[in-house]
Amino acid sequence: MENTMRTGKAATLLGVSVKTLQRWEREGRLIPVARTDSNRRLSPETQIRAVIGLRQANHAPPTPVASCRVSRAAQQPDLANQRNVLEEVVVATGLAGVECIEEVGGGLNVTRKRLLARMDEIGRRDVTMLILAHQGPPHPFRR
Repeated sequence: MENTMRTGKAATLLGVSVKTLQRWEREGRLIPVARTDSNRRLSPETQIRAVIGLRQANHAPPTPVASCRVSRAAQQPDLANQRNVLEEVVVATGLAGVECIEEVGGGLNVTRKRLLARMDEIGRRDVTMLILAHQGPPHPFRR
């Protein structure tokens, strides 16, 4: 019988959670070859290594991303200022190949498409570094 590994070790090796491996089993992407006496999954090492190879072949090299956001379209000048500051930071730190993202949308709106896409990229580890522009401390007389 070929070498097998438990789900926890396979998840660590693949850089995903155990729940993800369980979902992959339901989807037929990763089929365990056996189970232990305590009903734990055992996956073949060759299958795990094949998944690693597929993930590495399908992914572009990770890239740093600079992101700036304002909440209203009327704040376009602020967005341009944020982008300028981020570009200065990128140049000062000597980073190369930084993608700059500009977005108009509320900070509490967690259904923004670009935010969700960015979070997915971070989860897939396609983004190595996220550089954010943020607002400074609030004005003492503003509520």
